[in-house]
Amino acid sequence: MTGVLRVLCVALAAVTMFGFGGLAGPDAALASLGQPSPWQLGMQEAAAPVMKDVVWFHDLLLWIITAIVALVLLLLVVVTLRFNAKANPTPSRTTHNTLIEVLWTVVPVIILVVIAVPSFRIMFVQLNTPQADVTVKATGKQWFWSYAYPDQGKFEFDSLMVPEGELKPGQPRLLAVDNEMVVPVGKVVRVQVTGADVIHAFAVPSFGIKIDAVPGRLNETWFKAEREGVYYGQCSELCGKDHAFMPIAVRVVSEQAFTAWVEDAKKKYAAVPPPADAPIAVAATAAALPGAAAPQLAVAQAVAD
Repeated sequence: MTGVLRVLCVALAAVTMFGFGGLAGPDAALASLGQPSPWQLGMQEAAAPVMKDVVWFHDLLLWIITAIVALVLLLLVVVTLRFNAKANPTPSRTTHNTLIEVLWTVVPVIILVVIAVPSFRIMFVQLNTPQADVTVKATGKQWFWSYAYPDQGKFEFDSLMVPEGELKPGQPRLLAVDNEMVVPVGKVVRVQVTGADVIHAFAVPSFGIKIDAVPGRLNETWFKAEREGVYYGQCSELCGKDHAFMPIAVRVVSEQAFTAWVEDAKKKYAAVPPPADAPIAVAATAAALPGAAAPQLAVAQAVAD
């Protein structure tokens, strides 16, 4: 019963897409697992326990809200038909009704309790991070993300959106990135989030996570992906002119594939020390530039020394 309305929404979306000439191609079913799909009406399919709880709570609220709206609409219709001037020329002089007053006090309280109890439980699950198998530090920057793996070699890399003209077949527009965050399937992943410049927000709908990336503060969330695949999210806090162009891509792989990726990443993203002639290059560049830029590069040379 809790999924009836969701099924109706999905069916309506399918009919709509068919009517518009099949805007979602044959890969739409797979794509919808970790990313939005054309003409989507509901939420993305859950791929983590927290998101499953969120979807269940959403369905519960949908039934409650539908019942409340139907009741209010019914009362409006009854009052309009029975108590208009033509049908009821002599208005009632009733000043109070104890039963009605008790009902409209007790029933809302019961509804609020029914809503509050599971919401507090879900909030506790979201905020209570279990023992992590993998820790990833995500740093929001204008306008891309940087990921660090402190327990797997302390390497770090940047993740930028792939321009539309460079997309490969199957890569989603405005969501694909050059370097994906990689995690193992079935493992608890702790994500430590911060910002390097302004406030950002790390959000991946399929995992049911969204947390602010605040400069000077280290926030924390977690997820446990249940299926392999690529799951997309976006920065969800207005952070400047290119806010819409800093997507999040999380690739979930097997534990063996993750171990192999870590070994490759240690070599690929290893910190490269500056060349020995860096101060000389800085000095030469400063000499070639106008006087306004020279003092700044002189400071850089001093720091390098």
